[in-house]
Amino acid sequence: MNIGLSEHFTYKKLIKFTIPTIVMMIFTSIYGVVDGIFVSNCVGSDAFAAVNLIMPAIMILGTLGFMMGTGGSALVSKTIGEGDNKKANRYFSMLIYILAIIGFVLTIVGVFLVEPMAKILRADENMLQDCVTYGRTLLIFLVPFCLQNAFQSFLIVAEKPTFGLIISIISGVSNMLLDYLLIYVFKMGVLGAALATGISQVIGVIIPIVYFASKKNNILQFTKTKFELKPILQSCANGSSEMLTNLSMSLVNILFNAQLMKYAGSDGVVAFGIIMYVGFIFSGTYIGYSVGTAPIIGYHYGAGNKDELKNLLKRSFILIGVTSLVMTGLAEILSRLLASIFVSYDVGLLNMTTNAIRLFSISYLISGFNMFSSSFFTALNNGFVSAAISFFRTLVFQVIMIFLLPTIWGINGIWLAVAVAEVLSLFVSVMFLVKNRKKYKYA
Repeated sequence: MNIGLSEHFTYKKLIKFTIPTIVMMIFTSIYGVVDGIFVSNCVGSDAFAAVNLIMPAIMILGTLGFMMGTGGSALVSKTIGEGDNKKANRYFSMLIYILAIIGFVLTIVGVFLVEPMAKILRADENMLQDCVTYGRTLLIFLVPFCLQNAFQSFLIVAEKPTFGLIISIISGVSNMLLDYLLIYVFKMGVLGAALATGISQVIGVIIPIVYFASKKNNILQFTKTKFELKPILQSCANGSSEMLTNLSMSLVNILFNAQLMKYAGSDGVVAFGIIMYVGFIFSGTYIGYSVGTAPIIGYHYGAGNKDELKNLLKRSFILIGVTSLVMTGLAEILSRLLASIFVSYDVGLLNMTTNAIRLFSISYLISGFNMFSSSFFTALNNGFVSAAISFFRTLVFQVIMIFLLPTIWGINGIWLAVAVAEVLSLFVSVMFLVKNRKKYKYA
């Protein structure tokens, strides 16, 4: 039995409604991890370092899908809450079409920029060709990547989070099977890893396209539309925090890699890449919950249900608080096991990575609160506040800590940079929540 956006949400309903999105995010992270495991163990640490060096640059171009998906879904769910389904479908269709067009243009531009970008990122002669091969192949599939991210958000608006999970599982299993065939069996190296990812994204896009094109879905479906600048700008403003988050993460990852090349060489880049893969799994819980609750918050904001906004905020913080303790504990306990999955063949690198995971994992205590706070304001269609939280959290504080802490604690300062940045960001989140409590009447 489906849970509608208009319902009153207890803890049980919140968990039931968001669990498909949470599992989807974790599962998506797991099949990304499988990519890394195959590349590291079957191709080598240099290839693994190359993939992690160029990936942040590719993700910069892919941030458009996150912006249009989260920002557009907030606008569409608010419009549905206001009772105008026809307009909501028109907005949805227009945003998807525009996203596909812009993604195609960025693909063409990006293909020519990969090699010079790899050189700027200090890829050495052992890494350069792998960076270019992996980057250009992924860019060919940029449109499916953007659309896949957007469709996951809109499936939640359509009250089909479980269907979104099923699509994610199908896409993920396809990726893992293709990894095995292309990397392990056919020895295609990083090209095989990129093709496996890209083909799985195409699969993850075709299914929702067929679904939204059918007339069986009575909440969201493709319809005739026209170019409307105002909803496009509103969606971009709403989703600016998510775009800024992903853009900042990519830029910060580039800085992390530069600092690690300075302090630990390519081994440092490998260790950081493993932290990112592991982090995707743990933070995927927070991201999944934030994405899963955003349409609910947007609906009740549009419908003017202030009491339900209070309810959602209170219960969400309690759930995140409990989850953060569990996530951090698991990361600390499993740190060596997680590191050994990637680099058991090198004891020195294994020890470095284990220590890095343990220090970095402290950030999981705080990050969930900051992620949800930013998402909460996105759902309230306040892109400015949401972007401000993301700006300080993912860019300003992290950049400062990346350069400051290593001068005090050496390489351990790099591993602790995110944790310190999250603590500082929590003060920003609390400040905005307190400042806007009367405006939105959620507390």
